[in-house]
Amino acid sequence: MQNSKVAESIFSQHDHQHCIDQALAAAKELCRQRKSRLTPVRERVLELIWQSHLPLGAYQLLNQLSQEGFNSAPPTVYRALDFLLDHGLIHRIASLNAFIGCNCPQDQHHGYFLICRDCGSAQEIEAEEISSFLRQNASAAGFKVETETVELSGLCPQCQNRSQQDDQ
Repeated sequence: MQNSKVAESIFSQHDHQHCIDQALAAAKELCRQRKSRLTPVRERVLELIWQSHLPLGAYQLLNQLSQEGFNSAPPTVYRALDFLLDHGLIHRIASLNAFIGCNCPQDQHHGYFLICRDCGSAQEIEAEEISSFLRQNASAAGFKVETETVELSGLCPQCQNRSQQDDQ
């Protein structure tokens, strides 16, 4: 993993199907390597999470699964989400109580997120130097970090452009 990078920006026009295909291929390979089972429900939850770059809550996923004929009990979705989280295939965005796909599930890392307050899209960025800085300062204070989430809220390029056009 590089020190700091932004994957291909989801805030620009791109092929969502490519994102879905990459995420599913990575998930299948990781599960094969770890001898874990990517059940149809787990796979579908992951696919739904990657369909757009909008963080999805458990009940949004539950509604979609129910419409598609999957078991519509909340534990079904929560078990699938727990599996995907445990395997690093998704991240939880705490401020939204929602989930987003992980760009690098093969590398254990901390999630840092850019969240558009207007359209709701979110993108993971990698910044190892932030993690190192936070952990060093926490350690110097005698604090043991157990979880780490950094969420930046603002406006994506499209919403900035829309806002500027509205102002004119």
